[in-house]
Parts: sequence; structure tokens; C-alpha cells
Amino acid sequence: MAARSAGILLHRRRAAVEVLLVHPGGPLWSRRDAGAWSLPKGEYEDGEDPLAAAVREFAEELGSPLGPCEPVALGEVQLRSGKRVIAWAVEGDLDTATVRSNTCEVEWPPRSGRLIEVPEIDRAEWFSLAEARLRLNPAQVAFIDRLEAALTVAPDIAGRS
Repeated sequence: MAARSAGILLHRRRAAVEVLLVHPGGPLWSRRDAGAWSLPKGEYEDGEDPLAAAVREFAEELGSPLGPCEPVALGEVQLRSGKRVIAWAVEGDLDTATVRSNTCEVEWPPRSGRLIEVPEIDRAEWFSLAEARLRLNPAQVAFIDRLEAALTVAPDIAGRS
């Protein structure tokens, strides 16, 4: 079975709607930008509640708990790797200067057998919906489209934080 991840697409209202995206850490991603960003997400196991996993991964990747919220389901997408990602939209705010990611081990250089510890994400930034579409992994752009549609249909989908 393909890996499954669950994530949170945090959004806020300024002059326009903005979404919080994260950039993966480690040397493989250090020079990649367009198409490399993601929503905060992580894998979950059989029997685990995907929304609970998304909330946990948000806290682990950003170093800050999500807090009380009313998540809005954005459905699922499949990445080119075959991994399936399910996401929820949550209205809120986060100071990106306070982001402190957990770490993970990766083999570097590839096929060397040498493991190094890197932050799971190296930064988080707020983007307009148009800019997010350029920065996100292409398969995850559907989440931006679904968020925009939900905000158009129900402008106050997640309430005010």
C-alpha cells in the first residue's frame, strides 16, 4: 500500500487570503523552490485518525500546536510518488519567525550509507493563493483550488480566529 500523509492548510485573511506553506529541510531541497513547498503534513498508520495525525504533524513540523479550530475537509490528492495526501483547511495565524521544526535522519550523499540529521522543514512562509500555486508540489495545488472554492461558497468556513 502506498504511503499516506495528512496535513493542515492554514490560511489567514489579510488584503487577500494567504496560506502557510513549508519548505523541506536537508541538502536535497536546499536549492529547490518552485514546486518544492508543501503544506505541513506527515504520514499516518492504519487505524490512526488522519485528522489527529494532521494536527500532530502540524505541531511537530512547526513547533507550535494548532489550537482549537474547525477544520474543513479538502479531500485527497495523489503525488507522483504514489503517496496519498489528505488535508484540512484551518483559519488561523502563525508567526513564521517562531517556527522550530523537529528533525529526521536522511542518507547523504544518496547511497552513501552515511546518515545526517536535518530539520524536517527549514522554513515556513505565508503566500498569496497565486504564489502558493507556483511554490507547491504540483499535486497539492488542488488543495489551494478547493480552499478558494470553499471560501467563495462559504466566506466564513472556519470562523474568525
